[in-house]
Amino acid sequence: MKHIHIIGIGGTFMGGLAAVAKEAGFEVTGCDAKMYPPMSTQLEALGIGVHEGFDAEQLDKFAADVYVIGNVAKRGMDVVEAILNRGLPYISGPQWLAENVLQGRWVLGVAGTHGKTTTASMLAWVLEYAGLAPGFLIGGVPQNFSVSARLPQAPRQDPASRSPFFVIEADEYDTAFFDKRSKFVHYRPRTVILNNLEFDHADIFPDLAAIQTQFHHLVRTVPAQGLIVSNGGEESLRETLDKGCWTPVEFFGGVGNSGWQTADESADGSFDVLLGGEKVGRVSWEIIGEHNRMNALAVIAAARHAGVDVQTACEALGAFKSVKRRMETKGVVNGITVYDDFAHHPTAIATTVAGLRRKVGAARILAVLEPRSNTMKLGTMKAALPNSLSEADAVFCYAGGVDWDVAEALAPLGEKLYVSKDFDAFVAEITAQAQSGDHILVMSNGGFGGIHDKLLDKLK
Repeated sequence: MKHIHIIGIGGTFMGGLAAVAKEAGFEVTGCDAKMYPPMSTQLEALGIGVHEGFDAEQLDKFAADVYVIGNVAKRGMDVVEAILNRGLPYISGPQWLAENVLQGRWVLGVAGTHGKTTTASMLAWVLEYAGLAPGFLIGGVPQNFSVSARLPQAPRQDPASRSPFFVIEADEYDTAFFDKRSKFVHYRPRTVILNNLEFDHADIFPDLAAIQTQFHHLVRTVPAQGLIVSNGGEESLRETLDKGCWTPVEFFGGVGNSGWQTADESADGSFDVLLGGEKVGRVSWEIIGEHNRMNALAVIAAARHAGVDVQTACEALGAFKSVKRRMETKGVVNGITVYDDFAHHPTAIATTVAGLRRKVGAARILAVLEPRSNTMKLGTMKAALPNSLSEADAVFCYAGGVDWDVAEALAPLGEKLYVSKDFDAFVAEITAQAQSGDHILVMSNGGFGGIHDKLLDKLK
């Protein structure tokens, strides 16, 4: 048994890597600054020891065969400097995964600025429903599985074997302090979904063109016998493919695209699936939003490449239960519903608010935002925030840890805006304004100080 110690184990990717490593028979420990659900509870359930902090002393306690370094680790951190000074073996998470888990498997990658977690969860579930028992590593907890990662299992069609399929959320963020390529370059997928492509991660990318370059690196790794499933409505993706593509491409969505399309959308969320203008199936589910219909089309196309017929894929999507922290209902108190959502980019925020608006009609929406991602903290997209929140009836933005003037940036929202750096006062103001029948939508890519439970407790 080899021992790996993971630096930054609390992240969704590294926590998932820890889970598959443990399942594969490795001894696994790790460290991080802070831990919060769902990763903290998942690691605890797996019996994985976690050290709090990035001190050098932990290297004596956790004398590992190799140190797997996440991109939260930076030069100057005591543990990083000690690893380098002592000449200890280290590797990035994506490279470790590629060499120890993905090698020799049929990898299905899901890339894009938005929707990676939901789409990857859908794809893993469709393959599972079809009996293909895939492995997966997803940046969230799909409720159909209750874990964020696992190794391939025994397929229904051949119980004595192991599934060749592995679904992975293919992130464009950089790999590690010593490898500035995007994570997804390591995965070498046979099937890849390119969901969308916008400017994001302003802390590591100077502009959209730089991200397109990384996406084209991914395109270069897909074999000629593979498949690229690309959003036909995204000009940025077409430009990326125009740089050179050696793999068949199937497009979904977009005006004038003859590939995968939707039709006859119902108010309950159901829709027909078209391929080449012909109806090939219908998805009956209660998941709302155009973005989710596009996610579903991409999944149906990718699953078909892996051998799942369209009708089976449509049936599977009808049983899909979404992902924790994606419009997840945290509780209802005195007629007030509190939701949790991971949205942290203006486009995702706008989509999330619009989706809830279609669900609740004229009821009041109280949008609660924590600008926590690196891009949001830099204020790169602050000009787009007011419009992304315009459908909410009241907007509460927590300004703690943000250097730019949140009140000034969100001033176009007028009297519906409340901004505070005092967390307790922030929670108190939300509960003071909330009324029976309201919907409180909390959006953050972090733990947000446990605000959901605090709100539910104060609303009693």
